[in-house]
This record gives sequence, structure tokens and C-alpha cells, in this order.
Amino acid sequence: MQGQDGERDRHGARNGGDASPGTPVGAPDGASAGTAAGSPDRAPAGTSAEAPATTPAETSAEAPATTPAGVPAGTPAGAPDAEPRRGRPRSAAAERAILDAVIALLEAGEPLAGLSIERIARTAGVGKATIYRRWSDKEELFVDVVRDMEPDDPPVSGTEGLADLRVMLESLRTRGLAQRSSALLHNIFAQMKSHPKLWNEYHGMVIAPRRLALLEAVRRAVAAGELRDDLDVELIDDLFVGPMLVRTVHRPDAPLPDDLADRIITALLQGLAPAGRV
Repeated sequence: MQGQDGERDRHGARNGGDASPGTPVGAPDGASAGTAAGSPDRAPAGTSAEAPATTPAETSAEAPATTPAGVPAGTPAGAPDAEPRRGRPRSAAAERAILDAVIALLEAGEPLAGLSIERIARTAGVGKATIYRRWSDKEELFVDVVRDMEPDDPPVSGTEGLADLRVMLESLRTRGLAQRSSALLHNIFAQMKSHPKLWNEYHGMVIAPRRLALLEAVRRAVAAGELRDDLDVELIDDLFVGPMLVRTVHRPDAPLPDDLADRIITALLQGLAPAGRV
């Protein structure tokens, strides 16, 4: 749940889980997580050592009961074979505990570069295999942590042009407010930019799709006759997004009023030349 000041309320579990399984967040390093001490972060493929005993939360949420014949409990006798399972379903509680564990460690002053999967697993009270079932590496996990702390991307119609563009510009403004009001989120972004692999992962998973969505909105506005059709759409997109990025990223002391997106769109549509000189 996002507060008015942009801060994230971790007590409102975004993924539906509100209780961390196993060891509470913030548990000391020595707390057991079902992994051998000193074992490497990356789980060797196919080894049983990286599949520790699951916590009660994981067991109840991810492993439905089966009969001795391996058939899910409750299946009627003589029923046709069910479609083969494609792995265990995710546990919202376990996922919430992992994200909260990373945030708790960062709040305690741990740098991103110093966090290991083993440390995160111990803090979350889960096994390392539980983490690797959800994220392929630390970078992918950290990107989800940042997205969890940021305001949600707002829904757009997918059919409107300028209307969708305005919604996405407003989202840029609210994310800028969130970074200003959260010292932790601001610090995480500063650390991300000094780690090329992590920043590239964030760019590919978050920034690039957002930019593509903006470009598509510009194309829809051009097709609907709301914008000129004799200009490059990427240039038009930059003209709309540029002022918002300058205010939110390059000028952290600049005001971000509620009507900023509308003012940017109006200024561009009306033009900057004095009347009679266009």
C-alpha cells in the first residue's frame, strides 16, 4: 500500500502474503534456514543439498497433499489423468518474506553489493532453493525489490493517445516524489547506477517497457490526429518525457506540482513561440 508521501507500507502485503514463514525478518546470521553454513550462493544444478526442508508456510502453500499413488487428494476415483504439474506454485507468503528480508537488510545499512543469497535466505527464514525458484540471480531479485518499493505503474487504456500519455507522465512524477520522500529508495538507486549489471537488469525489465509504452501512446495520438504526423515519434516522445525527467532526476530540488503533466502537455501542444510568430 502506498502512502501519500510515496513511502511503501510493507504491512500491506502486495502479493497477498502477510506473514513471513520461518525465522522472522531481521533474524541473526546464525539462524538456521535449512542450508549448510558456508555453502555457495548459487545452487548447483540437480544437487539435493540445495533443496532444504521447507518451512511450514512453504509446505502448506506450495505442496498440496497427495495420495500414496501420487494423485492429488480429493481426485475422484476413475477420473482421467490430470495434466502433469509444471513445478510447485509460488507461495505468496514466502515471496513476501524474501522481499522484506532484502529491504530489512538494506535498512540496516547493508550495501547491495554485500548481500548474498545465503544471507537473504537466512533472514527470510527460507531455503536458498526457494529464492532460486523465483529469481535466477541477485540482480533479478533486487529489481523486484525496487519495483515493490516504487508506486505501481498505473493502468492505461491501450487505445487512447494523449490520455494514456498523460497517465504515464503523471506516473513519472509520482515515482519522483517517492524517491524524494524515501531515503532508502534514493540510496538504492544511487547504488544501482554504480553496478552496471544490476542497472542493466533494471533498465531491461522496467525502464525499457515503460519507454515502449510511452512510444506506443505517442503513435496512437499521431494516428488519431492529436499530434503532428510529420515528426519522428521518438522525438515527440522525448519532448514530452524530457521535462518530467529533468524535474524528477536532474533537478531534485525542483517542484513537482500536481498539474505538472498537464502543464507539459499543454505547453507542447500550444507551442513556445509568441502568438503570430508561428
